[in-house]
Amino acid sequence: MVARRNAGIFLVGALVALAGCGSSSNTTPKTTKTTTPSSSSKTVDIYSSLPLQGSSNAQTIPMVNGIKLALAQAGGKAGPWTVNYTSLDDSTAAAGGYDVTQTAANARKAASDPKTVYYIGEFNSGASEVSIPILNEAGIPQVSPANTYVGLTVAIKGASAAGEPGKYYPTGKRTYLRIVPLDTIQAAADLDAMKQAGCTRVAVANDKTPYGAGLATLLELTKGMYGITITSNTGIDPKAPNYRSYAATIKGQGANCFEFAGIVSNGGVQITKDVHTAIPTAKIFGPDGMCTNTWTAASAGGVPASIDPLIECTVATQDLSAYPGGKTFLAQYKKAYGVSDPDPYAIYGYEAMELGLNTIAGLGAQGDSKAAVLKALFATKARQSVLGTYGFNANGDTTLTAYGLYKVGSNGDPVFYKTITPTLVYK
Repeated sequence: MVARRNAGIFLVGALVALAGCGSSSNTTPKTTKTTTPSSSSKTVDIYSSLPLQGSSNAQTIPMVNGIKLALAQAGGKAGPWTVNYTSLDDSTAAAGGYDVTQTAANARKAASDPKTVYYIGEFNSGASEVSIPILNEAGIPQVSPANTYVGLTVAIKGASAAGEPGKYYPTGKRTYLRIVPLDTIQAAADLDAMKQAGCTRVAVANDKTPYGAGLATLLELTKGMYGITITSNTGIDPKAPNYRSYAATIKGQGANCFEFAGIVSNGGVQITKDVHTAIPTAKIFGPDGMCTNTWTAASAGGVPASIDPLIECTVATQDLSAYPGGKTFLAQYKKAYGVSDPDPYAIYGYEAMELGLNTIAGLGAQGDSKAAVLKALFATKARQSVLGTYGFNANGDTTLTAYGLYKVGSNGDPVFYKTITPTLVYK
């Protein structure tokens, strides 16, 4: 869903791009456009929609840089087509992250452009719930580099909401794909990590969002495969001043581990502190919505450093050098931006653009056809990429299955520990 860490250093080029994105809360799309000069009239337009303000921009600014790097390496072309790329910001300063009205405005902007053939986004699953139907009605292929919520593509009782995923596709035809593994795989990765950590009785709390509640349900559905008892699954009030009563309850249930399925801003820090006070030895787990330094670093408003040794969290991203094309990408990124250790989401931005460019180029004269691009994307079965070899199923989900497991470094930031590729996944 969202990402893992505060990159600490922002790129000069990225900040210049970000400066062009205002902080108003209106619904006018905020854009940064990359145009390749050409005398050719054979042009196609590609858009990205990502939150470039707030806590997620430590991941999304490098992601946009990865997108731009792929386009620059291609000389701004996709086969015979000149590519005009526009970076849209779906966040507002007031929201501190994505804003659904801004997301909708971005999708409408792309949908109203007759040359749009490809849309990269969204970063947050909740934003995609808004943009998918708009883009679907316009027939625009959409590829997310970060969404994990199952309900966007599949119906799983208890883990997806009523009417999902069909309600996102008013035309009846799928137009959305993602290059990160969905939450059925993340739930299995979390349970795998818990089992390896010696957990036997796990208390789960969720923030009542579709993402958090859905992931918590998937943990319950999958628990038997890993021999773990879920002592309780509790939806909490994200705005509660404290969770001491909840912590006392799960202590009484005999929980020796705890997972908060949700996002940090929905009470993630406070509930972690209260659970730790009640059960000081409990190991604490979180999914990608929690795996950021705003949860793990006291200096960024996170938990006290004394809790950090107990924390583990999962994200679809891994250490960049762990990817088949990671080391080459790192060298190229450093040459372009002067940064040797960008957030791993940078490589997902790069691959999202590479996928689009390669697909358009492969269609030759049909590269400006939304329908042709969409058909070719869903026909992708064994793509050789920087992420490894992958394809898409009929739902638009990637065949990649690896998640990164993170622990907390001495500075309070999540640090890649190892790759988990679960084999026991709820179907």
